Amino acid sequence: MADKVLKCKDCGAEFVFTENEQAFYKEKGFENEPQRCAACRKAKKALRNGGGGSYGGNRQR
Repeated sequence: MADKVLKCKDCGAEFVFTENEQAFYKEKGFENEPQRCAACRKAKKALRNGGGGSYGGNRQR
């Protein structure tokens, strides 16, 4: 397996899907390659989680 250069579906940037990442995906049984670069994955995850992490988000005190 060699590193693969993929294109992010959100921002269009190219990113590398390394051999180690490919092995991890295969080990976990993931059938699809990642479609977003690390920055876009992080942004999407933050939106999905309310932007505040796993301990209550943007709670008012």
